[in-house]
Amino acid sequence: MQKLLPGIMICLAVTGAAYGLQAAESRLFGRAWLEALVLAIVIGTAVRSMWTPSARWLPGIGFSAKFLLEMAVILLGASVSMATLAAVGPALLSAIAGTVVLAIGLSFAVGRLLHLPPRMALLVACGNSICGNSAIAAVAPVIGADGDDVAASIGFTAVLGVLVVLGLPLLGLALHMDGLQFGALAGLTVYAVPQVLAAAAPIGPAAVQMGTLVKLVRVLMLGPVCILLSFLAPYLPKQGAPRNDVVAGGIPASNLSNARRLPLRKLVPWFILGFLMLCGLRSLGLISHALLAPIGEAATVLTVISMAALGLGVDVRAVARAGGRVTAAVLLSLLLLGGISLLLIRALHIA
Repeated sequence: MQKLLPGIMICLAVTGAAYGLQAAESRLFGRAWLEALVLAIVIGTAVRSMWTPSARWLPGIGFSAKFLLEMAVILLGASVSMATLAAVGPALLSAIAGTVVLAIGLSFAVGRLLHLPPRMALLVACGNSICGNSAIAAVAPVIGADGDDVAASIGFTAVLGVLVVLGLPLLGLALHMDGLQFGALAGLTVYAVPQVLAAAAPIGPAAVQMGTLVKLVRVLMLGPVCILLSFLAPYLPKQGAPRNDVVAGGIPASNLSNARRLPLRKLVPWFILGFLMLCGLRSLGLISHALLAPIGEAATVLTVISMAALGLGVDVRAVARAGGRVTAAVLLSLLLLGGISLLLIRALHIA
């Protein structure tokens, strides 16, 4: 706790500032145009742009960004019943899986057309199509990716993820999308689960619920994709030894060549299992209705703290370091994913 406390405290300070600004908005304008979820990212990113945290702060920031986020996702399971999952329908579930596969294929093709190395193109494709940094970190050891490629991919998606969260609600309003439609769009396009919550919150509770469900289905695709890539990895062109000792996600670069040794916990994240467990308990009536509001509030607070940590971890200079081809590949892949998602929403008549 002594190692974690400094970083946690600065995340709490950013969170407090975000809630303070949200309250000020409500007093001045009668409503909060920017939720604390979004404000926490913006404030955290602004602080990170002016100040680079030393090693003293990093453990607590990392803990808040990862563990507290995972706990928030688990708690969200109490707000969803199996009846809600069933209402999504097999057609949408199948369409989400198909969208992920199609997006990976098209994004990989874009990367190769821009002359990215095969493994780099796969990292960008999987990061955009599944769950951003988590997908990149999970896929890297499966395909034996270069450490510098992983670091560049993760650095850029961290910055772009924040921009998507801030810009996507404006697109939803411009297209006159209702809560369910926008939730599906956010779940299909935004990188991480907490970012889906931040993007969907301005549109309403229906958007948050639909976005969470769709996003979790995307996350569950990580396991099958990693298994498939483990069979394809031996056919990828060989590359030199990784140049970084440790890449983002805590994966030693020396281990990136262990293509077939990805543990089960990387294929099915533990917090997804926790989410499904609480969802099951809610469906069985084992969670009192009196507890649902406090659990939901706790999930929201934990998410805001994790968003503050996410902002504190975003280095906007990473875009420049990533290079023009990586930037173009990520942006084009995201546009393709957004286009596919909008077509899917219209085809399934989500409303």
